[in-house]
This record gives sequence, structure tokens and C-alpha cells, in this order.
Amino acid sequence: MGKKIKLATVFSGIGAIEQAFERLHIPHEVIFACDNGERTIDVDFDKELDNVKKLSTIKAKKEYVDKLYLLHSSKPNLVQETYLANYAVKDDNFFQDIKLMDGRDFNHKVDFMVGGSPCQAFSSNGKRGGFEDTRGTLFHEYARIISEVQPKCFIFENVKGLLTLDKGYTWQTILNTFKELNYDIYLNHDSNGKLRPWLNASEFGIPQTRLRIFLVGIRNDLKLVHPFCFPKPFELTKTNADFFDDNVPAKYYLGQKGFEFVTTHPTRAQVGYTIQKCQKANQQFNWNGDFIFEELDERHGAEILERAYVGEWNGKRGVIRMYTPRECLRLMGFPDSFVMPHKDNVMWRQSGNSIVVDVLMYILKELIKSGVFK
Repeated sequence: MGKKIKLATVFSGIGAIEQAFERLHIPHEVIFACDNGERTIDVDFDKELDNVKKLSTIKAKKEYVDKLYLLHSSKPNLVQETYLANYAVKDDNFFQDIKLMDGRDFNHKVDFMVGGSPCQAFSSNGKRGGFEDTRGTLFHEYARIISEVQPKCFIFENVKGLLTLDKGYTWQTILNTFKELNYDIYLNHDSNGKLRPWLNASEFGIPQTRLRIFLVGIRNDLKLVHPFCFPKPFELTKTNADFFDDNVPAKYYLGQKGFEFVTTHPTRAQVGYTIQKCQKANQQFNWNGDFIFEELDERHGAEILERAYVGEWNGKRGVIRMYTPRECLRLMGFPDSFVMPHKDNVMWRQSGNSIVVDVLMYILKELIKSGVFK
């Protein structure tokens, strides 16, 4: 492709779709990214958005919101710091809060938008389930930005539990909302043609059981060269071990208390599996999630053995360790060149909150085949 695809993201995290473009070597330009870094500020957002929209330039609007965050929050935006450390995007193009963003500035200037708002239920008290019924939720802000920007297409990603939230009313409201905004909606189906709106990372080359909804919207005034279809799953050929570090520092190994906990709480921790149960935010910080068992060998020098507890597991004698942040990033599809500017607990969380890059890559390939970007 010669023409650059104009990309925008909200709830941008550490840039999964940006990595998908880079790994596929697809020319693109990031028009804007937006993420508040899990910070909260106590302001009247409706009033402040009105104030933002009264300003005449994008620069003035961004400066206004940046000052609001400086005034009302003492926390830095760690997500923004990680994002800007890895992508050739200017700070001017990174916005602090979707609730305070004026999407009209980017109307018909974006080809492709990606994001997934946190899962929130909508009140169903006698309502028909459309855009106006989503007010007060972050999904409403996502839909508002879609409505104002009018990208050619978008991906909405979310947890599988969204399908059954509030007995399915929330999911149906989301579908109705996107249709109101004049988008054709595409959802995945299994090989028998049955609706299966989620994709699993383990079906797209990553040994991780991570089921996520992927909804694709294509503006209904566009004519496609080929119908869009979701990518077909394929057999997994790798295991977790293919993503492990060769030399792991002693600090990642568990002492006796940790060893005994993760080997006796199978509903909260799993040890030694070839496919991860799931990447969870900060899972390594509280002995929940996935852990690695290693039989004792030459890797385990004096420094490791001084810290690690040597115990029995499944009839074998060895040690148990956490996944390193780099290993977690690899299992989300991020290359080793990805810069980690923060401490382990921050990088674990940012990794766990991301979207699996490989899944996005296969969806992106199918979108390109459809001709939506032409």
C-alpha cells in the first residue's frame, strides 16, 4: 500500500494496533491517541467539555485539558509516557481524556479508529436501547467520538462478559448505537456459521487463553471491493516456553510462602501450563494468574537459590517464578525493541490491559483485503 492509513485510537494503552501496523510494515500516520492513564479528576465533565468546544483551535483545547489535569491530579500519565517512548507521535497528538475531547476537529480526517471502553451496564428502565441511553458511560464517549470523527471503519474491543451484562441489554444497546451512527456491524462466526463474537489469542499464534469481543464497524456509505470477513483461526504451534527469557533475575522467583500459595490455590493460580490461562493486570503482584515451574539446573545460581524456595511440584523438585514484564509483553505480541520506561508493577499492568497485537494484525489484514481504505 502506498497511501498512508490515517489511524486514531482511544483508550489507547501502550499501542497494540500501532504495533500491528508496524509489524505488518503498513504505512500509517497516527492522527491522535487518547488515554488518561487510569487517573481520575473531580470536575463537571459536561461543563468542561462545553468549555473545550468553545475554544477555536485543537492546540488551545488540548492545553485547556492538560491544565485541568495538572490542577486536579498529582499523578503523571504513565500510559502516555510509555506510548510516547515507543511511537513517533508528538505530544500534541496525545489527548488526556476522551470525555474532554472534541472529535469534530477530526471529522473525516481518520480512516481507522480502534478502542475498547471499560465495561459498564446501561440502565434498561423502559428504554429502547440506543445512543441516548448510554449517557454517563465511557462507551457513550467512545460512540460520541465515532459519531463526530466519522472514520471509515473502527474496531470496538471488549471482554466476553459484556455479552451477558444486564441480561444482554447492554450488548444490544451497543449494537443499536453503532447502527444509529450509520455503520454496518461485523461480528465473528464459527466454522458452522454460528455467531461467536469473540476471538481467542490462542487461535492466532499466541499461547494465551484470552477471549475478547471484536466488533468491526464500516461506514455504510462506503463500497467495499470484497466483503469483510473475520480471520480464520489456525492451529497453535508455540508454547509459553517459546517466549521465555534465557536468564531471569533472582527477584522474579518465589519464596516459600509464594511457592506454597500458588501450588495450593488452583482456582487462583496456575503453574507450568503451556498456554497461559489469561494475562491479568498486575497478576504477578498478588500470586494470582500464571507462574513458571523450573526444575533445578545450571540456570539457578547462588543468587537465585538464596531467594527462591526449592520445593516439590508434580513429583519434581524445583523453583517457581513469575513471568517477567518482557515475557508478558511478548505474549501480547510486542517485540523486544519495545521500550519499558517504568517499574515492573506498572509494566505488568500496562501489558495486561493491552490488546493482543497478533489478533489485531489478522483483523487488519482482512480489512485491507476488503478495500475499505482505498
